[in-house]
Amino acid sequence: MTVTIQNVIDLLRSTVQPIENTVDDLDPGSPDTEVRGIATTFMATQQVIEQAMSLGVNLLISHEAAYYSHRMTNGLLTGDPVYRNKQSLLQQSGLAIYRHHDYCHRMEPDPIMTGLLQSLKWEACVEEMLPAAAVLRLPEKRATEIAEYIKTQLSIPYVRIAGDPYMTCSRIGILVGYRGGGANAIPLYREKRLDLIIAGEGPEWETPEYARDSAYQGVPKSLLVMGHAESEEPGMRYLAEQLQESYPDLPVHFIPVNPVFQVV
Repeated sequence: MTVTIQNVIDLLRSTVQPIENTVDDLDPGSPDTEVRGIATTFMATQQVIEQAMSLGVNLLISHEAAYYSHRMTNGLLTGDPVYRNKQSLLQQSGLAIYRHHDYCHRMEPDPIMTGLLQSLKWEACVEEMLPAAAVLRLPEKRATEIAEYIKTQLSIPYVRIAGDPYMTCSRIGILVGYRGGGANAIPLYREKRLDLIIAGEGPEWETPEYARDSAYQGVPKSLLVMGHAESEEPGMRYLAEQLQESYPDLPVHFIPVNPVFQVV
């Protein structure tokens, strides 16, 4: 049975009501193209694109945009050589890229959160699943111990901690991606009586400073910042597994990205 790119897009959107002004799009690519193979990734870096080409797939599903901006509306890259080189590679490759972001996060449950919880083996610890967060109760451990566990489970080189790193934590909130800003995290600490929030990223002068002041005032709070990609990659791996179940006759791969930062 022939599977087109549009068939895959329709499947990815099938459980979500239409989203106005979505960033999810197919660029480059034609929806009528027959799919020979699929790869999922957090972000279509140039290295990931080259790996997808070497795997022989012709559809790359990326969670984040390929060109360094959530929305390409400001002419930032007009005439830029890095942009031109990447665009030229894509044109030569015949690879289609579909961004699966808004519809992904609107799914119930959110596969990005599901993938992270599975990788951490914390599915049974979930007390409440909110639209943008998960609330968990874990066996009591210090924040530093939880940090070491996350590093081991996800094979990531480092995380960052703000607030009290040595406090004993049991009630945990998880915010994937760029949901770690104060508007999401600060009310979550208060309303869900959390000891620790684990987030992908957010402005450094918001939630981290709140956690620092709270600890200084004698009300220990801790914040563990994993990194945007590190918090969402497990979900894109999970998506690849789901797509393989839906399309057993097609090769489906997950392509990880290397850590974007090096600690020096």
